[in-house]
Amino acid sequence: MNAHAFPPEEVAGVYRAIRERRDMRHFLPTPIEPAQLARFLDAAHRAPSVGLMQPWRFIRIADRGLRERIHAHVEEERLLTALALEQRADDFMRLKVEGILDCAEVLVVGLMDKREPYVFGRRTMPQMDLASASCAIQNFWLAARAEGIGVGWVSLFDPLRIRSLCGMPPGSQPIAILCVGQVEAFYRAPMLEEEGWDRRRPLSGMLYEDSWETAPQEG
Repeated sequence: MNAHAFPPEEVAGVYRAIRERRDMRHFLPTPIEPAQLARFLDAAHRAPSVGLMQPWRFIRIADRGLRERIHAHVEEERLLTALALEQRADDFMRLKVEGILDCAEVLVVGLMDKREPYVFGRRTMPQMDLASASCAIQNFWLAARAEGIGVGWVSLFDPLRIRSLCGMPPGSQPIAILCVGQVEAFYRAPMLEEEGWDRRRPLSGMLYEDSWETAPQEG
């Protein structure tokens, strides 16, 4: 018995949240409690970060007009993405890719400005600030799922345009638009899998030992 382990039912809850987390695009307009959103943000802020730099910044979009402008820009990018996909354009256009106008809350997640002085863990891998912020988003996502609230990560946007719309300082970088809210039901499987866009590949094809594409030894 590991003295540091959570009780079995709490361990099961962690794994259930991971297993049943979904990138949601369909939302109900029902508001969520401010205290609930605050808990999700606190969970995000407890994420690990390289050099403890804590590069994440969250902008809650409270103005309906700003939300609509963000949505209009995402729609522009959706059409450009369809053009870039060429033979899969029609399949892509049939997908619902966001719920910005439908969900209870919209958050823009960004990397802070003036990140250059933070070299602890970033001297050879400066992208670790993005990795750290992604951990914060995952914490937010899992906390929301555990409380029955849906989250959708929207990445169809031009960072410069979103930075301008949200008054972010030069050097900062928006990395996500999060749609947050009540849902009628969580997808049984990732929506892109349900819609036939792609499928989850087996872990066995992505796990190596000692060198790339060397399968682990059995036993």
